[in-house]
Amino acid sequence: MIPPPTPPPDEPVQLHFAPQGHAAQLKFGVLGRPLIWSALRRAGRLPEALDAQARSAFQRRFSSQVLGHLGVQLEVRGLRHIGAGPYLIAPLHEGIADVLCLLQLPLPMRFVARREIFGWPAVGPAITRLGHLPINPEHPLGGFRDLWRGAEAILGGGESLVVFPQGTVVGIQADFQRGVFEVARRVGAAILPVALSGTHRIWEHPFTPKLRYGQPVALTVLPPIAAQELQEGDLETLRVRTRRAVKTAALAPSSPSPRFFDPDRDGYWDGFRLEIDPDFSTLARKMERYRAAVRGSA
Repeated sequence: MIPPPTPPPDEPVQLHFAPQGHAAQLKFGVLGRPLIWSALRRAGRLPEALDAQARSAFQRRFSSQVLGHLGVQLEVRGLRHIGAGPYLIAPLHEGIADVLCLLQLPLPMRFVARREIFGWPAVGPAITRLGHLPINPEHPLGGFRDLWRGAEAILGGGESLVVFPQGTVVGIQADFQRGVFEVARRVGAAILPVALSGTHRIWEHPFTPKLRYGQPVALTVLPPIAAQELQEGDLETLRVRTRRAVKTAALAPSSPSPRFFDPDRDGYWDGFRLEIDPDFSTLARKMERYRAAVRGSA
C-alpha cells in the first residue's frame, strides 16, 4: 500500500466538510455552516483591545453553540484539579474539535497554533483578533522563543495558555515535546495536563473532510504539576511521567477510543516535526526505517 502524500506545511488550505448521511448534510448546510462562518466573521471584527473577560465570554459562547449544534456528548472529568491558575494547559491533540471542548473548562485561555492556521480563510482573521499565539514547530529555536515570550505575556495577564505537547493531530502515538516543560520552568508556571479522546471523529481534517454528529468525547483533567516541582525536578522525568499519565487516561476503557496513527493510511508527514512515543515501539521502529530509507535515497 502506497501511503498518501503529505501536504507541505505552507500549502494553502481549503476547508471542506463532508457530513455523514443525508440528514446530517441538510442540518449542516442549513444550520451548521452559517453558525460557524458567521461566528468567525464576528470574531474577526472584535475590538483589537480585547480584554480577557470579553475574549473568554466570546470563545465559550462559540464553543457551546457549535458543540450543541453537533450534538457532541462531552464528559468532563477531574474539574476538582483546577485551581485559580493561570496554567500552561497541556492536552492531547486529536483535531480541531479539541479547541471547542477545552473552551468548556472554567478558565480564561488562549491557544498556541501552527503559524499556517493563521492564514486559513475566516479562521485566520478570527484567531488573530482573539489574540492566539502563532508558532512554527519546524523551526525549533524560533518556535521556542515565540512560545516563551508569548507565554510570559499571556500568563502575566492572568490567562492560561494551551500548548499541545504533541504538536500534531496524527494520533496518540505522537511523543510529547519538551518545549512546554522548558517554558513552564522559565516563566514559573504550573502545568495542567488534560487527556482528550474522541474528538478526532467529529471532524477528521486534515485526513478526510468527514464530519459526524453525536460523537462522545472524554475530557479528563489530571492533577497539575506545581511550579515548584517544575523548578526543582528533572524535566525529562516529568515529561515522560506526564505523557504516560495523560495517555493512560485517554486509553481508559471508560473513554472513547483515541486516534491511532497509521502512516500507510495517513502518510508519513515528511517535512513536519513528528516524533513517535518510544512506548509505541513497533510504530517508532517503522518510522525510523522509513526515514533511514529516505535519507539513503537522498
